[in-house]
Amino acid sequence: MDHHLMMDLITVPLFTGIIGYITNWTGVLMLFVPIEFHGFHLPGLKYVFPYFPRRVQVLPIYKDGHRFGWQGMVPSRAEKMASIAVDKSLAKVGSISDFYRELDPDAIAEHLAEVARPEVRGIVDRIMIKENPRFWYNMPNFAKEFVFRKVEDDLPKNVSKITSEMEQHLDQLIDAKSMAVRILVGNPKLLNDIFRTMGAKELKFMQNFGFYFGVPCGLILVGILQVLPYWWVLPIGGIIIGWTVNYVGITMIFEPIERSSWVPWRQGLLLKRRDEISAGFADTFSEKVVTVENIMDEMLHGPRSDRTHAMLESVLHDAVDDAVGAARVAVKTAIGSEEYRRVKAAIGPAAIEFMPVAFEDEVFAKAQASKIHTFVETQMSKLGNYDFQQMLRAAVKQDEWLLFLHGGVLGAFAGFLHLAIFPPG
Repeated sequence: MDHHLMMDLITVPLFTGIIGYITNWTGVLMLFVPIEFHGFHLPGLKYVFPYFPRRVQVLPIYKDGHRFGWQGMVPSRAEKMASIAVDKSLAKVGSISDFYRELDPDAIAEHLAEVARPEVRGIVDRIMIKENPRFWYNMPNFAKEFVFRKVEDDLPKNVSKITSEMEQHLDQLIDAKSMAVRILVGNPKLLNDIFRTMGAKELKFMQNFGFYFGVPCGLILVGILQVLPYWWVLPIGGIIIGWTVNYVGITMIFEPIERSSWVPWRQGLLLKRRDEISAGFADTFSEKVVTVENIMDEMLHGPRSDRTHAMLESVLHDAVDDAVGAARVAVKTAIGSEEYRRVKAAIGPAAIEFMPVAFEDEVFAKAQASKIHTFVETQMSKLGNYDFQQMLRAAVKQDEWLLFLHGGVLGAFAGFLHLAIFPPG
């Protein structure tokens, strides 16, 4: 056998296998790291950047139009990817009201009342001192005690009113998509973890597949070299192999959607593990995204928090009137109608103070997270294969071409490197 052919049979498949592995390994890294942009100021970039096509401008190699470097694809598109992930997952498995009903509103009301009860005296005291200190200081202790006891006794009823109002109007009080996207965008590592955890086995497969697929492709390339013994065959062959390695690897992960006897792997690898992936996805969403604490924070401080405050004040204003009862006229006479309205208006913000604390209880939060986990996992099991596949693929599909380009560039590099080390005879 010709010595040069023997070298090609050994070195070309070895090169294509190693480069195939490196291509897919670095391709996986490109998806997720670094979380923050790393780069440098490139002189003159800010002058030419506005003239680049939009498709080029949005690449994660630019920052602010004048810095050149790299940021992982997922964190660089955190807002868009979070939005896609939410659209394909949260929107599919249920509305925010559905989630809330799974949490057992009666249990939430009981927990709120339990947490709020020790705070009642301090809240009432602060309100009265702030709004009408003279009247409050001059009120006999037995009268103050009556007010405290009345508010405490009515607490379960009033808290139940609040949670009932929340349940009825939750879709108006919370923009679930906005909440989830804001949480994921604010924590790109969490967004990374969602995709890396769900696809951990497939991502590992993709790395190894680069080598397993690259070696036989190298043997085919050696055969082509016997027919076309030109120096440019190796770089061009490297480009084709590098591109194909990524394309076939990604296709195997997501396609076909339904089982088919026409392909060796029968069905997309992720779809084969949909039960396991659903459980992992439910873990992340129930513990990090759609939590009771996050729902409450969104209600009290999110874009629609003014509606929550108005609802709380409406319910609690009625609670004040009920508590004062027959003494309402006397109280208004003593402190004045305007002061009485101010006291009522102060009740809502005071109640908001203790509500977040109520949901910081670790035991309570875990119990609610368990219910959300079960709900999400159950609902995801009802998704059709197409929706399930789209939920996982849509967030990265827009950047797949970058991975293919990356594979082609590394393939060309491997071809030129081989020519440099083993020049044609």
